[in-house]
Amino acid sequence: MTTASKQEYTRRATHTYPSPNAMRDEVLAGLQAAPKALAPKFFYDATGAALFERITQLDAYYLTRSELAILDARVSEIAALAGPSAALIEYGSGAGIKVRSLLDAMDAPAFYVPIDISGEQLERVAATLRDDYPNVDIHPLCADYTRPITLPRREQSHRRVAFFPGSTIGNFEPAAAASFLRGVRATVGPTGALILGVDRRKDRAVVEEAYNDAEGVTAAFNLNLLVRLNRELGANFDLARFRHKAFFNEDASRIEMHLESTEAQIVTVAGVPISFDAGETIWTEASYKYDLPRLERLAHEGGFRIRQLWTDPEKRFWLGFLEAVDSPMGTAAPRD
Repeated sequence: MTTASKQEYTRRATHTYPSPNAMRDEVLAGLQAAPKALAPKFFYDATGAALFERITQLDAYYLTRSELAILDARVSEIAALAGPSAALIEYGSGAGIKVRSLLDAMDAPAFYVPIDISGEQLERVAATLRDDYPNVDIHPLCADYTRPITLPRREQSHRRVAFFPGSTIGNFEPAAAASFLRGVRATVGPTGALILGVDRRKDRAVVEEAYNDAEGVTAAFNLNLLVRLNRELGANFDLARFRHKAFFNEDASRIEMHLESTEAQIVTVAGVPISFDAGETIWTEASYKYDLPRLERLAHEGGFRIRQLWTDPEKRFWLGFLEAVDSPMGTAAPRD
């Protein structure tokens, strides 16, 4: 291998994303279930990733703005808790905006592994970060992080700190969220930690506005899932016959996002006919909103304890520093 090809190889992301057949099987299983449901990870083709970045800049979408405000105010405290020469592992790295604060504040991070399902965006962001942080080893991993992952490098001599921002933990059902955290706990090891973004429970009007923006960007993001299925699985969804629907489920403490069929119809996906009644939906996303007891229970079941919680001035969001424990334990969380 030439020097040039070696350099190109080291800059490319490691890909462990499931094959198209795996996607087909999971999509068909979801569309043939009752109720119909698809995992939110399927939002993130290149167009979906770009639309989500637009969502994060909307006035109604408080989540990103609130989390960045906490990072700006508390990043030095977070970096001190992470410790010197830590290895940073980001689940769902996206546009690579939030991690910059951590990379700036951390004491000589040993390496950084951004993990994302959108390969094109991942490689582009990793290349930019390499230019801006030449002293940090960056090893992008294109993967479905809801499944078991193998890191490109796992130096045992460095403390591993996971970063899972953006309240994505809310996309998991509670039992699945605890299972996911146990997987993170296994990855970071007994001395590891997790920096976790969590959307707090609040007035339903604030939450529903964030997922029903007047500009229609969230609707376009939701409907783009059907565009992706048409392109990648040979489906024939007519987007004019589906509409975006999002509402807050008070009892479950979650926002629900759906694609609603406006009429009775049959859609073919990967050669398989899928019947829809008028008003029937595909459930595309759940986003759970946490109060403190729910969050402490989640940390306990996931093998972590909450070392510190920070919130924004409007008390809409939490950023937490969770430390791995040998066995689940409940502890009160210092918080602002």
